[in-house]
Amino acid sequence: MNFQNILVSSENGLATIIINRPKKLNALNKETIGELHAAFEALENNKNIKTIILTGSEEKAFVAGADISEFAHFSVAEGGNLARLGQEILFDFIENLSTPVIAAINGFALGGGLELAMSCHFRIASDNAKMGLPEVSLGVIPGYGGTQRLPQLIGKGKAMEIIMTAGMISADEAKEYGLVNHVTNQQELLPLAKKLASRIKRNSSIAISAAIRAINANYKDGVNGFDIEIEEFGECFGTEDFKEGTSAFLEKRKPNFK
Repeated sequence: MNFQNILVSSENGLATIIINRPKKLNALNKETIGELHAAFEALENNKNIKTIILTGSEEKAFVAGADISEFAHFSVAEGGNLARLGQEILFDFIENLSTPVIAAINGFALGGGLELAMSCHFRIASDNAKMGLPEVSLGVIPGYGGTQRLPQLIGKGKAMEIIMTAGMISADEAKEYGLVNHVTNQQELLPLAKKLASRIKRNSSIAISAAIRAINANYKDGVNGFDIEIEEFGECFGTEDFKEGTSAFLEKRKPNFK
């Protein structure tokens, strides 16, 4: 896969996507969003890929926001369409992938950058990372899922404060609030992401995909997450992974999932 704004590599079932616009602090523009969609779609369809890490190039930014120059003169209709298409093409798309995605936040994750990180299945951060949703300082609100995912992750009150003050929080604060799972130094960020990915990779991909669907169901309007869990749990019993996992447990050996 050849792209202009991202770098994609894979090894031993682990894929890494690097957003590579360092002069723009890896800001999201229309082209980058399209490339990210294409990359995630290709990796999702590659059955050899078990986990994906998403990060930014260099040490200043994961993604410092959206490219404001692209939409500063949009109309009401164009603004609504921008948010709708972005959510469909990338942010909702990542959240609903069956392949686990870890965001490795290596610097500024602001606006659309934090929204991108929040669409991943979980997040880790370097100790120099700064996160925030500063959109109200521009006379607009987060449009790529920020008003929905941030309260889901850290609670309504704290999300209200972060969005309304348009301020930034540190990596340690993000960990305290439950926005990121781990904080480490810049040099250890990708090794930690790979270590977590390796632990995920040892388990059943089929079961992990089912768990993602069941967890996400709890946050969808009109969907009973408990019912989805029951359904997905039952479906697991018909898989080769279930047979292998339970046999390995009873035989006191490590499972070999296909």
